[in-house]
Amino acid sequence: MSDRQVRMIVLSTDDLEESIKFYTETLGFPLKFRDGAHFAALDGGSVTLALATAIDHPIHGQVVVGIKTDDVDGAARAIEENGGGIVKGPYDDAHERRAVVYDNKGNGLVFYKPLPR
Repeated sequence: MSDRQVRMIVLSTDDLEESIKFYTETLGFPLKFRDGAHFAALDGGSVTLALATAIDHPIHGQVVVGIKTDDVDGAARAIEENGGGIVKGPYDDAHERRAVVYDNKGNGLVFYKPLPR
């Protein structure tokens, strides 16, 4: 299996501005970047804490763990072969190859690998 690293935790929000304010002002997480009114990344140290509305959240309403891997396709296959499920993928978006999956207990995961620039 390829190297895998938990790099992101994605939380759902229906009000990005309010959530950014809460996490930056109340909890002190610095804002790394935001994408309009539907996605923001906060600096959580070794893990990015992401806030996403239904537009950008892979499984809105759930906490989703983002796992960086060299082999998105292989990771998705392993999930499916071992009792998990594929929600979407593997596929390429503008910045990365990704697969959205459920583990064998229904927890949401996103495997991703940045695409070459």
